[in-house]
Amino acid sequence: MAQPAFLSAVRSRLRSPQPQAPALPHLQPPRRGFHVELGAREKALLEEDTALKRFKSYKNSVKQVSKVGNILTGVVLFACAYEIVALANS
Repeated sequence: MAQPAFLSAVRSRLRSPQPQAPALPHLQPPRRGFHVELGAREKALLEEDTALKRFKSYKNSVKQVSKVGNILTGVVLFACAYEIVALANS
């Protein structure tokens, strides 16, 4: 079955990429954005709010709950594996 001509042309282009000429540095967009000083509203929004302190997530309690969950998951997996082995041997 013969290949259409346009497929072979596409494949040859994909195989051998054409080298591109390096762009002039003054024509390229800047890599970094311009630094703009924060206004009063933005600074006020970034400050710590005392009314929200009681809703703060405490890392130690979150870590502890995560560890307990991981241990319980391990226990359940071990129990399932034990049941499977016990049923296979009986």
